[in-house]
Amino acid sequence: MYGLTLLSLSLATIMDQVLARPTSCGMGATQNKNGKAIYLITNDNTNAVVSIPIGEDGLLQTTGTSTATAGAGSNSFDGLTNQTAAPDALFSQSSLTIAGNNLFAVNAGCNSLSMFAIDPQDPTKLTMVGKPVAVPGEFPTTVAASAEHQIACVGSTGAKAGVSCASFSAKGLGAMDDLREFDLGQTTPPVGPMNTVSQVAFSNDGKTLFTTVKGDPTKNNTGFLASFHVQACTKTKAVSVSQKAVMSSPAGTAVLFGFSTMKGSNNLFVTDASFGGAVLSFDQGILATVQGKEVVYGQTATCWVAISPATNTAFVTDVGVNRMVEMSLTDASIQGQVDLSANGDPGLIDLRAAGDFVYALSPGNGTTQAAVTVVNAMTKEQVQHFQLQDLGVGKNAQGMALLE
Repeated sequence: MYGLTLLSLSLATIMDQVLARPTSCGMGATQNKNGKAIYLITNDNTNAVVSIPIGEDGLLQTTGTSTATAGAGSNSFDGLTNQTAAPDALFSQSSLTIAGNNLFAVNAGCNSLSMFAIDPQDPTKLTMVGKPVAVPGEFPTTVAASAEHQIACVGSTGAKAGVSCASFSAKGLGAMDDLREFDLGQTTPPVGPMNTVSQVAFSNDGKTLFTTVKGDPTKNNTGFLASFHVQACTKTKAVSVSQKAVMSSPAGTAVLFGFSTMKGSNNLFVTDASFGGAVLSFDQGILATVQGKEVVYGQTATCWVAISPATNTAFVTDVGVNRMVEMSLTDASIQGQVDLSANGDPGLIDLRAAGDFVYALSPGNGTTQAAVTVVNAMTKEQVQHFQLQDLGVGKNAQGMALLE
């Protein structure tokens, strides 16, 4: 009897250890932390950041807020129709971003960048820090920020196209430095989506600022990835971003659009509107090469991407097809897709992921309402379709940032 009791206790101890050990199948698994809030910009003439809290269940709550940026949004022109572009008014990913407890948003219509402090007790409460700063480029559409380096960089895509950066502190943004110019031959507003700046973002290690620029295959103009070295601050010198970029046009790519960095790596998952998605690796950390690529059949244009921590896969979206396509981070092979056509949206643009959930914006088209679709990345099912008209969001809306 004594031996049986010891055996029972030993088995119970072993089972406790097994159940506590992280697994890949759910039981005892380490839970990915849900986000606290999502943010987007209205991109209207009076631009505003819309903040929507995320509940403990991962769903969006109805107590969202709208905070003016003290700047103006704007619209590009669609080169196919010669009409004002909307949805997808800025042809970009990351028109707003978060670094620490600060949020940064572009104002394409007045060439400026706004900075906000996020209330740690209420993530929907934003307070502008200082005043918007002037951007030396024209038509800013995308922004990156580093909490480590205390620096924000903006990509502009109008007649004066390129990247400019500014330091920031608790007092606000400093002055922008000189524009790192791209010779795109664009106008202000730009005509696209071809031949425009797509996205800026820092590498995971903070040593590189990446910028994707779309080419135009109809004019034999190849897109490129510009990599700017970031010099960390020292006792005698402030942090700086190189004025000179290393340019790569990875084989088989043409219209590079959105990208996401991969955890534990400096590789990038990029979308390319000409075919689908690709994984880029870096030769000696400088030149980008294609590790794997995949065609997304039936696309209008695959342009935006977010990596889910729950599945360790990329989810990509298309403004003209209402679905999410799931792709491998190793070779970009397609893992599946989530058909969202039943909710009535025309398509999806910028998106972010946290916990088990992916949040994607559909600005609508003026007839359909703007909405955010929430998908469970594990079950591949829509769990919420959150309409935005009560928050003043319409077809000009852009961007998606998420506070973790």
